[in-house]
Amino acid sequence: MTSISIAHRPASVRPSPSIAAKALVTKLRAEGRRIIDLTVGEPDFVTPRSIMDAAQAAMRAGDTHYTASNGTKSLRQAAANKLMRENGLSYTPDDIVIGSGAKQLIQTALAATLNPGDEVIVPAPYWVSYPDLATLSDGVPVVVACTEEAGFKLLPSQIEAAITSRTKWLVLNSPNNPSGAVYSIAELTALGEVLARHPQVLVMTDEIYEHFIYDGERAISFGRAVPALLERTLTINGVSKAYAMTGWRIGYAAGPRVLAQAMTSLLSQSTTCPSSISQAAALSALSGDQTFVVEARRAYQTRRDRAVSLLDAIPGIACRRPEGAFYAYPNVAGLIGRRTPDGTWIESDLDLSQLLLREGGVSVMDGTSYGLSPYLRVSFATSLETIETGCAAIARVVATLD
Repeated sequence: MTSISIAHRPASVRPSPSIAAKALVTKLRAEGRRIIDLTVGEPDFVTPRSIMDAAQAAMRAGDTHYTASNGTKSLRQAAANKLMRENGLSYTPDDIVIGSGAKQLIQTALAATLNPGDEVIVPAPYWVSYPDLATLSDGVPVVVACTEEAGFKLLPSQIEAAITSRTKWLVLNSPNNPSGAVYSIAELTALGEVLARHPQVLVMTDEIYEHFIYDGERAISFGRAVPALLERTLTINGVSKAYAMTGWRIGYAAGPRVLAQAMTSLLSQSTTCPSSISQAAALSALSGDQTFVVEARRAYQTRRDRAVSLLDAIPGIACRRPEGAFYAYPNVAGLIGRRTPDGTWIESDLDLSQLLLREGGVSVMDGTSYGLSPYLRVSFATSLETIETGCAAIARVVATLD
């Protein structure tokens, strides 16, 4: 048999835990099990009809060919208009890169800038892919734990302590997946004051959940809060979450032109360009009526309030109210060290998540996958009925613990 030698890169990264959880739910359902899925990191809504109509119109018009590697100029202009209109950030189309999802743009930016051994500061809890994407580009993720007492947010003293001569990037995600933490303008300004003393550090700000901030609050872009650092800030966003377009795979990045050009060069040799049809749909999303986003935010706030109320009422679970995104991140320290009816000890949040799936038929993510334990990530990007049924199942399993 032919022996295939695999390079170090696949072995250096983990498969995405959230994608693996989704695959497991699909597998168990195919086997006939009834699974309540609270892992999902995507809206349960259907893409708005006006956006689908725009895609169909593009196809009928023959807009089915390659585009520029950094995306169509019309979509880059729409992204620039959006960033000025909603975020107060001034960019031209040449400063913007369209990619096949925000994740691709994050990976491409890291690949374009990291040399072996360069460090990427990643506050925890973090989106599961940040450390692995840094590793994939021969970087070194430096994880900094952000405590619940600090609102799951990075403190200026922590970033000062984490920066070394090898630091290349700080990754900020606000609103945060999985905690729902949202940085205020004062908190971003304080971080900026530290970063100003370290000119070699670039800032990657992932704002994909910006439209889902609750209780009347609004998102503040890092570049708006700290304009002096805009020349070394890369703003990541996309249409997946805000417009229920996860399957369309369109993200956009805005930053220094030299970085945009380097990213475009890499993209030209990977995907060539994003889907022309999806770009037409994204153009409609960014330029069209925004009523859908407002209504989705309202629905998520109702779901958040219900999920937090139900989770917080379960003995052994304490659930902080997330300020944004569509996840709750309940503290399950009160359940660690307890015993199941068959005599198995719950030693971690991973043990607990597996127990909930096995005995309760409810799938949630463990906090270990997000770099901070002991927590669970519970998605409320699903119906109220599913939230209520899932939380009831969690309560029933917890009640059996000794």
